[in-house]
Amino acid sequence: MHEYVINLHMHTPYSDGFGTHAEIAREALQAGIDVVIVTDHNVLVRGLEGYYREGERKVLLLTGQEVHDQDRQPQKNHLLVIGASRDVATFADDPQRLIDAARQAGGLTFMAHPRDPAAPAIGEDDLGWVSWDVDRFTGLEIWNALSELKGRIKTKLHGLYYVFRPKQIAVGPYPEVIQRWDGLLNQGKRVVGIGGSDAHALPVRAGILRRTVFPYRFHFSGINTHILTPDPLSGDETQDRELVLASLRQGHAFVGYDLPAPTRGFKFTAQSREQFAWMGDEILLQDGVTFQIHLPLITRCSLIKNGKPMKTWENRQNCTYITSEPGVYRVEVHIDYLGKLRGWIFSNPIYVRSVD
Repeated sequence: MHEYVINLHMHTPYSDGFGTHAEIAREALQAGIDVVIVTDHNVLVRGLEGYYREGERKVLLLTGQEVHDQDRQPQKNHLLVIGASRDVATFADDPQRLIDAARQAGGLTFMAHPRDPAAPAIGEDDLGWVSWDVDRFTGLEIWNALSELKGRIKTKLHGLYYVFRPKQIAVGPYPEVIQRWDGLLNQGKRVVGIGGSDAHALPVRAGILRRTVFPYRFHFSGINTHILTPDPLSGDETQDRELVLASLRQGHAFVGYDLPAPTRGFKFTAQSREQFAWMGDEILLQDGVTFQIHLPLITRCSLIKNGKPMKTWENRQNCTYITSEPGVYRVEVHIDYLGKLRGWIFSNPIYVRSVD
């Protein structure tokens, strides 16, 4: 499998962002990102998808949309729609109809920032997801950079502090979101976990101070979604777009916080007597299943089964675990950074099913 780094969920002047598609692509090229997915609010921007190149480097830019009911106050139930053949914003008032319309148009659907707390100090409402009775969606944005920031801003001074100390923000996904994800998985649903930057590159003023919160380049070094593809990206826009969408659809992916250290090279696989599985795959329980975990560097790693820790390794780079029990297994990795133990890698699950 071939690993590529995606930064997704970002905005341009077509909605409420401040950088153009070309500027985003240029920043992504400099940061070494392989794919960026722009998702402006309630608009599907056409004509800008494709490869952007600079010398020998290239980045694939795709466009989707973040859809929500603009008549609802506050505006809940934001849905990331990626890969749809048409604009589906007209279905925003009914989350299930929206999901179904996006699916019919060939799109993937991810609940955006399912927990997004209010930040009254900066005039921000709670924009979390509330319609949990929906079905047939692709996945969940388990870690959203901007939502995590909102949860840390209790006063304007907190906001000012994080504007100038952005590396202190990210600690990990909200526990409530991970619990919700595990709950859906335990119901037998295939729910793909992704990480999003929610980048806007907002300009702010504080007296004579001027600052961008936060530059796209900073987001590109932070919370990314890493995908695994069976074939390498070829440089052909149409073919590579389908490879990216297929990997996201299948959950051949993990969320990596790349600021403390690059997460490229992480592997989580399973093997039985007759099968081999990557993240997102299903494997049958035949005389036991062996999990193999490889970390990019030595740190703390936990294997999670049905939402509960099965095994934690300290100061390890390679971990092995043999199970004879069916269940939904995923991996969480933490790393010490700037004086805190922070989330570093969150894998998608491997589904171990009974033979019966």
